[in-house]
Amino acid sequence: MDTNAYERPLILAPVGGAEQLKAALRTGADAVYLGAKGFNARRNAENFAETSLDEAVAQCHERGVKVFVTLNTLVTDDEFAALTAELDDIAKAHADAVIVQDMGVMSLIRARYPELPLYASTQTTVHNAEGAVLLDKLGFKQVVLARELSAKEIRAIQAASPIQIECFVHGAHCMCMSGACYLSAMLGGRSGNRGLCAQPCRLNFRLGKKERALSLKDMSLLRHAQEMADAGITTFKIEGRMKRPEYVAAVVTACREALAGEDYDEDTRRAVFSRSGFTDGYLTGRRDKTMFGYRTKDDVQSADKVLKSLAALYEKETPRVGVSMAFSLTEAESTLTVSDGANTCAVTGAVPEKAISRSLDAASAEKNLVKTGGTPFYVTDFTADIAPGYMLPASALNALRREALSGLLDVRGAAKPWPRSDAPVPALPEKRDRGRTGELWARFADPLQIPPGESFDKILLPTEHITPEIVETFGERLIGVLPAILWPADEEALQKRLTALKEAGLREVYGDNIYAI
Repeated sequence: MDTNAYERPLILAPVGGAEQLKAALRTGADAVYLGAKGFNARRNAENFAETSLDEAVAQCHERGVKVFVTLNTLVTDDEFAALTAELDDIAKAHADAVIVQDMGVMSLIRARYPELPLYASTQTTVHNAEGAVLLDKLGFKQVVLARELSAKEIRAIQAASPIQIECFVHGAHCMCMSGACYLSAMLGGRSGNRGLCAQPCRLNFRLGKKERALSLKDMSLLRHAQEMADAGITTFKIEGRMKRPEYVAAVVTACREALAGEDYDEDTRRAVFSRSGFTDGYLTGRRDKTMFGYRTKDDVQSADKVLKSLAALYEKETPRVGVSMAFSLTEAESTLTVSDGANTCAVTGAVPEKAISRSLDAASAEKNLVKTGGTPFYVTDFTADIAPGYMLPASALNALRREALSGLLDVRGAAKPWPRSDAPVPALPEKRDRGRTGELWARFADPLQIPPGESFDKILLPTEHITPEIVETFGERLIGVLPAILWPADEEALQKRLTALKEAGLREVYGDNIYAI
């Protein structure tokens, strides 16, 4: 892998299959994210099984591109054997990180492959500083923040935690908070948190005269690229593992141009895929009706017109890895050594011939050897040491170049499996006794809902509705329910409220989100 530090955020491209991977690699993505066989939030994408995963990771590493593999669904106990087998495949292929939602999956990875970097999925719904701080303490290296945050809120989270921040800059919005939607699970038994969202929010739900009342436009934050980079965001993530390769090519290209401060083609991106255009409403804090949109017949027809031109963006291999070349010609042998600075490959070619009319010189050798078209390499430095009076035909020089570059490609793409720990994998709990009768707990939205003469073992109430009098009435039976969503601006007020409730005697709280811990 190239070790040069990035002076700008990484461009992270969505890869649902082999064609999308080609589009991402050839248009300049710095990293890709993809799913393996199962346990990823886009189980209906083509995805990558064991052998194709090895090949995909090798292809990326050959080109200096990082690979993040998604293991970001919720996993049940009886699936852990299959999950462990898939994790072993990912570690063997030497993916650069694993993206996780389920804390049980996190525990497995930390126990089995402690050196494999952990990234927190947007499905963890991290939307405030407390959530980011906790993930850092748990050993996560990077977190994909919820898509619903404003630029001010992102900066507040970034300033409060050392964890690397990744943000979506282009792609679909959900109506609900990232990772907290159960609409598809409730309506059709297809859970987004199990990788099977059917996108029912795109249907024509109506609110009065308003149609498509749950469908939001896709986000496009590229015009804010420099502002987001200045805020310390490490990775710019593009949504769209279910979208076609032309979409990947168009958005990666536009993202690269936006980060370089160049003009990018907004119209083509809108044509290839949009829902009545784009919105930046969450980032800018303008959350209004202009954020709503759906895919129209015109949107589909517009895509048909630009697909051919977009396919041309990734028609050819892009030179993206600089190499030095050192050529040597003696009376006994020809040698070419190529190096990317970290990896080196030296090959020996044909035996030179005595020159009859013209000897091989450095300029002629360089002319043939630096032709790296069709490979991901370009030559940054060329040196030659040629014995006078000898020659080597162009065909032999070309063969020497092809063999050397192919060998360097193999070295760069060779898998270096993550080391596996001998520590025991966390044991799964025994199956619970379903015949056992437990305590009766009741959760209410408002104290007025609590029936007189109740006999519940525990009563759960939102903390904003709990008063010292309520604490005194229910005592140790009372549990305060923390807000499922706590925006950064509200964190301080909640801290004060919890301090006051603790002083009043509240002893337990219930949390729906990781920040609560």
